[in-house]
Amino acid sequence: QVPLVESGGGLVQAGGSLRLSCAASGRTFSMYAMGWFRQAPGKEREFVAATGWSGSSTLYADSVKGRFTISRDNSKNTVYLQMNNLKPEDTAVYYCARRQRSWPSGVDSEYDYWGQGTQVTVSS
Repeated sequence: QVPLVESGGGLVQAGGSLRLSCAASGRTFSMYAMGWFRQAPGKEREFVAATGWSGSSTLYADSVKGRFTISRDNSKNTVYLQMNNLKPEDTAVYYCARRQRSWPSGVDSEYDYWGQGTQVTVSS
């Protein structure tokens, strides 16, 4: 088990910012890629961003490029998602997940552990 606990969600106005955090337990955090996904009501889960083991390799969905930044602090077993210029269409439950590989991927089936999610609501 690799418990993942997300935090930092909330209600924000359009144009605002939030930073999500995902804390992981265990000693192998720094070995693996981490990703953020989101699921809006009535929609399928979609990829948001991912980072490789060191943080130097990142992937982003086109919808968030230039607005969101994924980063990680391996000394704290934590991955972050800085979200700027938020839009109402960013409203969703955001999940972090671990991929048992060192390089990132945008495919959710390639991630083996998932957090419980944190709600992000962007008002217009």
